[in-house]
Amino acid sequence: MPIDTAVRIAIVTVSDRASRGEYADLGGPEVEAWLRYAIASPFETVRRLIPDGRDSVHTTLISLCDEEKADLVLTTGGTGPAPRDETPDGTRAVLDRELPGFGELLRQAGLAQTPTAILSRQIAGVRGSTLIVNLPGRPASIRLSLNAVFPSIPYCLDLIGAGRIETDPSRIVSFRPR
Repeated sequence: MPIDTAVRIAIVTVSDRASRGEYADLGGPEVEAWLRYAIASPFETVRRLIPDGRDSVHTTLISLCDEEKADLVLTTGGTGPAPRDETPDGTRAVLDRELPGFGELLRQAGLAQTPTAILSRQIAGVRGSTLIVNLPGRPASIRLSLNAVFPSIPYCLDLIGAGRIETDPSRIVSFRPR
């Protein structure tokens, strides 16, 4: 696959404190490191660091999907029950269709690690030909989450007309029906 057809993956860290520079963004770099570990085909990343809130998430997702033509958008952070945790709300507002199985599996995987995973409000869905998935903010939870849902992501991208991703089967086995 030539580099000009590389899949565009956007990584959005949603955090008031990280966006103000009060601490380092750990979530975005963790997502990118995991992708570089697992994906065998060419891809390019677009990174955003934004404050918490429905409007900031909504505006950023529309830009990434409609203007920057990302094939996949992975958000990290802002998925809990706290008042400023509005990533799922901003995400839901831009979706053409929600894919509830992603959120169900993300919470199930998280529960294997911590009982507070039940508090997560992660969702996923499609806008145009872009798949959007909300991930947690903690690096260990990000890895666990991506390991759980990524086997389905390449086929989902195929179905919605997005770019094609191939994973390294020695690291993560993606599923595509024959």
